[in-house]
Formats: sequence, structure tokens, C-alpha cells
Amino acid sequence: MGAWGALIMSFFGAVFASLTLYWQWHLSGVALALPFLGFILIGSAASYVIRTPGEGIKPSPKEERAIMWSSIGEGVGLFLAANIVMNLHRPDLLLPSMALIVGLHFLPIAFAAGFRPFYVLGTALVVAAIAGFVVGAPTGGEVAGFMAAGALWLASGIAVRRDWLAKGRTAASV
Repeated sequence: MGAWGALIMSFFGAVFASLTLYWQWHLSGVALALPFLGFILIGSAASYVIRTPGEGIKPSPKEERAIMWSSIGEGVGLFLAANIVMNLHRPDLLLPSMALIVGLHFLPIAFAAGFRPFYVLGTALVVAAIAGFVVGAPTGGEVAGFMAAGALWLASGIAVRRDWLAKGRTAASV
């Protein structure tokens, strides 16, 4: 995963943090935009790396298929999880459910790519979800939401650095 993946992950990290602030802490207005400052920071670094000359990290066709199908499954899973949780009148389980679905989405990609950090990220998100389920309302949503946001932001930063280093190696050899 490179800088493009970091953009996507950092955005969804901000979404997790913002949803946690809204649903768990009942904040509104400008406070909900604050997590997107992290996205802007990571996005700026990713944008710089994307424009840097050199051969960055590019997924193989097999990895691209795994990303596509896993992302489709993630979208369907998030839709179903949100509907099930809301129809059960358990909104406290929404953030842990989302973290679980997002974490599971990384596992097939990790398998297809043979990329261990995706196993770590997927596991971290699943652990965040389990912690959210175990801790229970109202703190469980906070735990799952902020742990998921932190894991996604950390992975985004690492992805930007990894792509930057890859481009540096290929630019130096040309």
C-alpha cells in the first residue's frame, strides 16, 4: 500500500474519530471537523509523495482484484451492520461493528498481497471492535472508534513513508 491507500485510510480514520465525537460525546459543529485536520496533514504528505518522481508502490492485478472485492464486501457489510444494529435498537454497537467490518476487510487483501502489515492493521481493528463490544455502552463505542481511528492514521503515516522510501530508491537508481 502506498500514498493513495494512505489517503483513503486517513480519511476513514477521520470519519471514525468524527463519528465517535458525535455519537459518543454528542459534540457538534466545528468539533466534528477537527479530526479531519489529521486527514489534511497525512493527505498533504501523501500528495507530496504522489508527485515525487520515481516508481512508487503499485499493487499487482491480483492485489487490485482483492482490494476491489474486499472493498465491495466492506461496503455491503457496513450497510448490513448499520441496519442490523439500528433495528435492534443498539446504537452503542455501531462503532464496534464498523471497526470489525473494516478490520475484516483488510485480511483478504493481506492474504492476496502477502503483506503482513495488513494482517496487523486488520487485527488491530478487530481487537478495537472486540474491546468495544466487551467494554459495553457507552464507553465501548469510544474505545472502538478512537482505537480504529488511531490504527488507520498510524497505518496511513507508515504507508506514506513506505511509498516515499520506495520512490527514493527507484529515483536514485534511474
